[in-house]
Amino acid sequence: MKTVLKEYMVDKTRIGFIKFIFEAHEGIAVASTINPKTGHIKLAIAPERTESAFRIIEDLKKDFLFNEL
Repeated sequence: MKTVLKEYMVDKTRIGFIKFIFEAHEGIAVASTINPKTGHIKLAIAPERTESAFRIIEDLKKDFLFNEL
């Protein structure tokens, strides 16, 4: 199965926090910064864990900008 790639625009001050959250949930996704000045990130999501990843994203959206591109 192929990794699911999604790009998001997030609050640039929260990029480190987002990376930490996904690292803490091993095997769900890996966050990469595309442009730190604008808050553009990419998530490489494990195909069998997409539902879990999207639940985490929905929770994060409650606290700060986290929009899919």
